[in-house]
Amino acid sequence: MQVMVELSLYPLVNEYIPPIQNFIDRLNSYTELSINTCSTSTQVTGDYTKVMEILGKEMQRTHEEVGQAIFVAKFLNFDAMQSRKSS
Repeated sequence: MQVMVELSLYPLVNEYIPPIQNFIDRLNSYTELSINTCSTSTQVTGDYTKVMEILGKEMQRTHEEVGQAIFVAKFLNFDAMQSRKSS
């Protein structure tokens, strides 16, 4: 099963852009994920289990490095084969 997560990060620090960019750069380092970054959110798509594992790891790292930060996420699960048949 595939998942698409639309994720926004709000670090509760004065210099908020570097932590956001750092998080996005780390996500982009995973070749098994498809990443699409917009002005207010980043869409992460891939295998459900792998996406959840990576997001958990990278969100925890952000909290450890930045301190307080808010993540807002929307999750959409789908079967890639079913999506292709519907098109």
